Amino acid sequence: MTNNKKKKKWWEYLWILTSLYFILGFFNVLFGWLGMICFLTPLMISIFTGNKSYCHHYCGRGQLLDLLGNKLKLSRYQSMPKWMKHKYFRYGFLIFFLGMFVSMIFNKYLVFQGAQSLRGIITLLWTIKVPWNISDVSIVAPWIAQFAFGFYSMMLTSLIISIITMILYKPKSWCVYCPMGTMTQLICKTKKR
Repeated sequence: MTNNKKKKKWWEYLWILTSLYFILGFFNVLFGWLGMICFLTPLMISIFTGNKSYCHHYCGRGQLLDLLGNKLKLSRYQSMPKWMKHKYFRYGFLIFFLGMFVSMIFNKYLVFQGAQSLRGIITLLWTIKVPWNISDVSIVAPWIAQFAFGFYSMMLTSLIISIITMILYKPKSWCVYCPMGTMTQLICKTKKR
């Protein structure tokens, strides 16, 4: 008797690391710095290989959305509106997220220079303050903590947007307009010229 089950590859479990990232951030926002791995890795892979293998294989968020949508059946399996697939929406969303990233870096810089004090809050959708604050960030410089608060807020916001998209449409609909996916696609197109 043979076992017909396909053996899973190690990268098919990266959704666990993504989940762990968000859980750890609830208890100590300084884990927000680990999100830089999810920010830099796809860029490095696309720069050095010229492909989107990160998106296709290694993206823990995509795997988590697939698990929630397909395995747990939390998705409505509806097609996205055409405007969400359009390049203007994808590029506009990328520019918006990059603007939020630059704003976060600028706030970190102001804290570093002493022109602004640490704003130790996590926000969702850039405006809603999260009601918990159990992180002790006194062990690091204020600018390090400021970056962690900002980056974790951005990662948590994008997770919420991706889950809403997964529920309303197909499980991996987020991947259509994911800012990282759009950036890696632009890098791959540039390398192929």
